[in-house]
Amino acid sequence: MIRITNFARGARGLRLAWQCEEMGLAYETAFVGYPPPAEYLAKNPLGNVPFLEDEGGVAINESAAIMLFLANRYGPTPLLPRAPALNARVTQLTVYAEATFGAGANTLMVAHFGAPDAEKKNWSVRMQEEAAERSLAYLVNVLGGGAFLVGDDLTLADIAIATGLGMYKGALGKELPQQLVDWRAKLAERPAYQRAAQRTQG
Repeated sequence: MIRITNFARGARGLRLAWQCEEMGLAYETAFVGYPPPAEYLAKNPLGNVPFLEDEGGVAINESAAIMLFLANRYGPTPLLPRAPALNARVTQLTVYAEATFGAGANTLMVAHFGAPDAEKKNWSVRMQEEAAERSLAYLVNVLGGGAFLVGDDLTLADIAIATGLGMYKGALGKELPQQLVDWRAKLAERPAYQRAAQRTQG
């Protein structure tokens, strides 16, 4: 069975549980503290979360990679459309959620929670804050007036971006454009999201 290890209430692990709920996949959750214990490091030497284990010796980290893995292993699924143009767009935005937006948010969180006061607004933080604002404007443009980021149905892109924005807002106290606030609120009404949120509380 799929096993998702996460920090309690971790947004990146929520992504995976939400995807499993939408796809009807059986999974179990486990939680790890920080710093992670030795037995966890033996399985995942990077010590990060989320971490997914599955039958056949699967052991994988990096949430965007896990999302694509699950869609490919247990699909086909509407979450990752097969039409080339839609597939490409969903893949791009799913990776963008971490490689661009999430990576920048990580820098901001490290500075916010760990940097000395004099370094909390250093050059790299200011640069990442500006990049985050550009990302938010880009996502508003991508969403347009639609209910979803790609096409007419929920995809991995929505799950990846919505949870990333939740991390940005929740951990850093940042404001989001109202269009993205409303979009996230609508997605949070989905029963699959609500079940996943409950199971990843820790």
